[in-house]
Amino acid sequence: MTTTSQASFDNQRVLDIARSIDDVRARIADAGRDPATVRIVGVTKTFDVATVRAAVAAGITAVGENYLTELEEKRAVTDVPVRWHYLGALQTNKIARIAAVADVVSGVSRAKELTKLAQCGPGGVIDVQVDTTGRAERNGAPPTEVGDLVRMARDLGLNVRGLMVVAPPDPDGARDAFETVRRLADDLEVRERSMGMTEDYQLAVTCGSTEVRLGRLLFGFREGRGAALT
Repeated sequence: MTTTSQASFDNQRVLDIARSIDDVRARIADAGRDPATVRIVGVTKTFDVATVRAAVAAGITAVGENYLTELEEKRAVTDVPVRWHYLGALQTNKIARIAAVADVVSGVSRAKELTKLAQCGPGGVIDVQVDTTGRAERNGAPPTEVGDLVRMARDLGLNVRGLMVVAPPDPDGARDAFETVRRLADDLEVRERSMGMTEDYQLAVTCGSTEVRLGRLLFGFREGRGAALT
C-alpha cells in the first residue's frame, strides 16, 4: 500500500519532470519548430523504475536504456504504456535478448548486427547509427556506409525507422553531424532523425531532428549504475 508521504513524493517527481518537459518544448518552439513534431525520449539509464513511471505520468511516451540488463529488469516490472528504445552499442551475442525487450533497437552500425536482428524475426524496428568523427572508440557507421546498411536492412525485412547520431561536443562538429544525418535521412527516405541530447538538443532541432534523447535535463544527476530497480 502506498503511504501518504510516498504518494506525495511521487507526485512531486511527476511535477518536476513535467516542468522540465514544458521547458524543453518551449525551447524547441524558440528554435522555430512545432514541439509536437519532436519526440522526447527520456533516457533513464541508472535511474529506478519509479522514475520511469513518473516520466510516463508526466507525458513521456518513449524511454531509452543503454544497458541490456537494466532494460530487461525495468521492462519486466513496469506496467505503464511506453515504448522502450535500446540505445547502447550492440554485441552480437546479446542481440537476441535485446530484440526481445526493445521496441526500437538503435545503435545498429554493422552488417552482422543486421543479420542477427533479422534472424530474430521480420519487421524489427531499428535505427542505423551514424558516426561523423571517425574515432575508433565511437559507435556508428561512417556516412559513406550508411546507405548500404539501410538497403541491406530493408532487404532482410527489417523496419528502418530512422538514423541516429551522437554528435561531437564542439558546436561546429555537432552542426556538421546533424546536417549530415539530415541529408542522409532525406536521401534514404527514412522518417526519424534521432539527434540531440541535453547539451545540444536545441542545435539538433534547428537542423531537423525529429527526436531528442534527454536524461539529466529531465531527471537530474544520474544515480550510480546498479541502483535499485524498484
